[in-house]
Amino acid sequence: MSSVRTKLDSYKLLPKWVRYLSSYLNLLLCTVLLKSKVYGRKHIPKNGPYIIAINHFHIFDPALVAYAIRKPISFLAASDQNIEWQVIVAGKLYGFIPTNRQKLAPSTIKKAVQTLQDGEILGIFPEATTGPTLRKPKKGVTYLSLKSRCKILPMSVLGLDEDIWNKWFKGIRPQVTVKVGKPFSISCELPSDRIKREKKLYDIGDDIMRHIAALLPPEFHGEYMNDKKI
Repeated sequence: MSSVRTKLDSYKLLPKWVRYLSSYLNLLLCTVLLKSKVYGRKHIPKNGPYIIAINHFHIFDPALVAYAIRKPISFLAASDQNIEWQVIVAGKLYGFIPTNRQKLAPSTIKKAVQTLQDGEILGIFPEATTGPTLRKPKKGVTYLSLKSRCKILPMSVLGLDEDIWNKWFKGIRPQVTVKVGKPFSISCELPSDRIKREKKLYDIGDDIMRHIAALLPPEFHGEYMNDKKI
């Protein structure tokens, strides 16, 4: 798997026009392989830049986000893990920026910020890894939203599961629901004190996750179960 990981670490975004054309293939595949319903598409900004914050329950979540947005998106994708070949192939349909979660490189932050400065759309999974319910976020989405001063568009994807391959082999199209929330902004100054600054980042991250939780049934709220701020 090391060669696969090296390939992902060295991956470079395809030109925007190539990703734009590839989005049509992604649209076709999602239409053929899934029964997808998208709610709240009216909340999607007409133009970038903005950040999409999404729950991460399945490795194919990015495809459904691209299906809903229908515009080129650059996703932050964890490169410090064993990546299956189909994830890399799928990534070429919508594009991703390799991100080493153990050692976040300044170049990664620079690429992400540059993407937003170029007026594009950046997709982030705040939890960084897949799981059955919502988990606590990493600091990436908070830091990038503050640094870029871009709006955040919360989204949820629900319906993909680990049995998806068996369903496809049996000719079953899984029912998938995508919900788009209202975009919101984060505007604050981080404290100079390191401990207070870290706490502020985590507090903002929790607020972002609550926006995502509001788009999901309560049984998927995980760490935010019974959170009265949702």
